[in-house]
Amino acid sequence: TMAIFQAIRAARIVPGSSVACRLISTASVAAQAPAAASSMSQRKTALVGLEPLGKRNAGVSVLGCAIAMVAVGGCAQGIGQLFAALVVGMARNPSMKEDLFTYTLIGMGFLEFLAIVVILIAGLLLYSE
Repeated sequence: TMAIFQAIRAARIVPGSSVACRLISTASVAAQAPAAASSMSQRKTALVGLEPLGKRNAGVSVLGCAIAMVAVGGCAQGIGQLFAALVVGMARNPSMKEDLFTYTLIGMGFLEFLAIVVILIAGLLLYSE
């Protein structure tokens, strides 16, 4: 089965090769191995300058995204404290209920904006290279 995989890989490296047309046997695969290696080196020299600038470290981007998402928890905690302060403020001065609620909604809007910005930055960190 390993010989089959080697023949398939050799056929994919050299697009017009005759490996795909031959019967797959260990002798034909062994004969094609040096040719596949030389065609691979020719292909590498043809693609000079087209390689990516650096190795992508996927773990680092996921870690950066997770650290950025901690701020969303901070926004949720801020919204909780905002409404707790609203309840305390209403209990102390019920006549200012409408004004306190308006201020609470304005503060909640700022916190939601911060949460959306944090989510956008986390997505940027996750999908950037």
